[in-house]
Amino acid sequence: MTADAKVAICVNPMSGRDVRRLAALATNMTHEAKRDIVARIAAGASAWGATDIYVAKEPFRIAAAALEHLDIPARVHLLDNPIRNSAVDTETNILSFLEQGCRVIVSLGGDGTNRAIVRALEKAAADPALRELAADVHLLALSTGTNNVFPVLAEPTIAGMVAALQATSQLAEPDLKRRAKVLHVAGQPASEKAHELPDVGLIDAVLLRQDHVGNLLPFNAGRIDRILLTRAEPAAIGMSPIGGLLQRVGEEHDHGLLLELGTADDDAQHFRAPLSPGAFQSVHVKSATEISFGVAVPFSGPGVLALDGDRDHKLLDGAALRVEIRRDGPWIIDIEAAMRWAAAQGIMAPS
Repeated sequence: MTADAKVAICVNPMSGRDVRRLAALATNMTHEAKRDIVARIAAGASAWGATDIYVAKEPFRIAAAALEHLDIPARVHLLDNPIRNSAVDTETNILSFLEQGCRVIVSLGGDGTNRAIVRALEKAAADPALRELAADVHLLALSTGTNNVFPVLAEPTIAGMVAALQATSQLAEPDLKRRAKVLHVAGQPASEKAHELPDVGLIDAVLLRQDHVGNLLPFNAGRIDRILLTRAEPAAIGMSPIGGLLQRVGEEHDHGLLLELGTADDDAQHFRAPLSPGAFQSVHVKSATEISFGVAVPFSGPGVLALDGDRDHKLLDGAALRVEIRRDGPWIIDIEAAMRWAAAQGIMAPS
C-alpha cells in the first residue's frame, strides 16, 4: 500500500453532446448524468483506498458539483486551470494531474477525448520533469461520447474501485493491463495555420476526399478513400466496423488493418455498415490488409486526414502524411478482469 494513493478524474463536458448526434439516432449525455458518474467513481475509489481525488474546473461544474458535498474520506482537489472550451482543456488538465503526481486517471468521454489525453501524454514525455510519470499512467476510459471504440461501458463505482487498486499498487498481475495501440502521424503540415504535427490517434485514421477541416457532420461513405484501423470491431459503430465486418482486429492483436475503399462500380466487397448510431451507409471495400507495427502508411492529398472522427489535417495535392501504429500508449486496465483477480486474491476494501 502506498502512503498517497492519487486518482484523477478527467471530464470532457462536451462529450456526447456534439452536432453529429443530430444526424443520427444517438442519445445525449447530460451534465447531470456525468455528475452522477463522477460521484460514483470518487465513492468507489475512496472506499477502496484512494487518499486523494483530483478534478479540474470546467464551465458546467460537472466534477465540482459532484464532489462538493460528497461524504468520502478521500481528500478532494479542484484544479483551477485556464478554460479555452476546446480539446486543449483536456490536454491542460492531464498535464496538471501529472504535475500533482497522479499516475491513475479515469476519463469520461469518447475516442476524441482519450485521443487528447494521449496527445498530452506525448507532450509530457518530452518534459524531463514529467517523463517518468507519463510513461506510467494507467487509464480507465469510460464511455460518454458518440462513436466509442476506445472507452468502455462499465459501472463507474467499480471503475473507481479498480482505479484505487492501481493507485495503491495492489494490481500486481501483469495480464490485467496492456499498453494502448496508438496511431502516430508525421509529415509536413499544409500551412502555418494547420494543426500541429506530429499528432496521434487511437482507433482510426481516415482519408476523406472533397471534405474540409473542421467539418462536424458524420462522414459521407462516398468520400472515404483509405482507412487505417488499430481496432476493427464488428460490434462497434463508426469506421471500426467497416473493417470488423470483414476481418476482426482486436485491442489484443499486435497489428492493424488498412482498408482501401472505392465506388459501387469497382471490384469490391459491397455492404452496409453502421457509420453512426442507427445510421447505415453503403461501403465498397477494395482491399483489407494487415499492417504491422512501425510500418509507415502514406495518406496523400488532396483531401483531409481525420483522426478518431476529427477532421484536423488538410492535405494539399501532392502532399502526404505518414501514419504508423505502435503499442506505446498509456496502460489500459481490464476493469472486470481486475475485479475478478482482486476477489480471487482476497483483496477487500479497507475497513
